Amino acid sequence: MIELKARTIGNSTGVTFPKEVVDRLKIKSGDTFYLTESPDGYRLTPYNPEFAHQMEIAESVMRRYKDALRELAK
Repeated sequence: MIELKARTIGNSTGVTFPKEVVDRLKIKSGDTFYLTESPDGYRLTPYNPEFAHQMEIAESVMRRYKDALRELAK
């Protein structure tokens, strides 16, 4: 288990990750994360539920019109 501390950063509060965590998660400065509630607490993830829903719709449309899209790509 890794302990993280909240710190004041300007007018905000932030959490810094130890270098080994940053390296293992391949986090870069400016990356976006989402904090979602789960049955066992909170989850910090790069997963965006809204984007995933939009991609499901796009994939459905692409499956439905695959022949037309193939012709348009020629």
